[in-house]
Amino acid sequence: MKFFSVDSPLYRFLVRFLDVLKLNFMWLLFSIPVITIGASTVAAMSVALKMTDDEEGYIGRSFIKAFKENWKQGTLLGIITAVAAYAVYLDFQLFNAVEGNPFMFLVIGIVSCFVIVLSLLYAYPLIARYENTLIKTIQNSFEISRRYFGRTLLLVIIVLFEVFIFQFNSTMLFFGILIGPAFIIFTVAAFSKRIFQQIEKEPGSVIEKSSDEDEKEEE
Repeated sequence: MKFFSVDSPLYRFLVRFLDVLKLNFMWLLFSIPVITIGASTVAAMSVALKMTDDEEGYIGRSFIKAFKENWKQGTLLGIITAVAAYAVYLDFQLFNAVEGNPFMFLVIGIVSCFVIVLSLLYAYPLIARYENTLIKTIQNSFEISRRYFGRTLLLVIIVLFEVFIFQFNSTMLFFGILIGPAFIIFTVAAFSKRIFQQIEKEPGSVIEKSSDEDEKEEE
């Protein structure tokens, strides 16, 4: 039946759903030590970047390869993300705890959130796709977020909406555990890759494709 052929939308949807399911399992498995969440996210982002153009190959093998290649920078970025998020959390806690709710704490918290998102949102896909220092990667993430602010804002809104949907009720929470992290990572990867490809075409681009990335794409 044509409805169940390999070219049918249903078949392609089921294949992609299984890919996301596998990717989510790998992300959860490699995030169990907690400190490796950053490296696991970078590895998942590497696979997701390829998935956007149907280049991912074997999910498990690609994930493990990317994890080994980026575990150091990914782990450090994960720690930076956790520390930054906790600092913002403490700021808002102080805002609620201090008598009179000092307006300055609120301003600092909001501005900090803004800077953290701009600095880290594209950092994970940048590490997954390019070779660079961690500091330069964070700087590039901030510059890309600033330059493509409209797209970045749309991406943040979509991700927040996905997080909300996955917590909407017990059924969606189940799907959130099943595919949620990988689905969000895929969303970020899809936005990021279009921006990266656009920047790569520019003369004197601040980000250039590494020879290692060329080998990954050939695989």
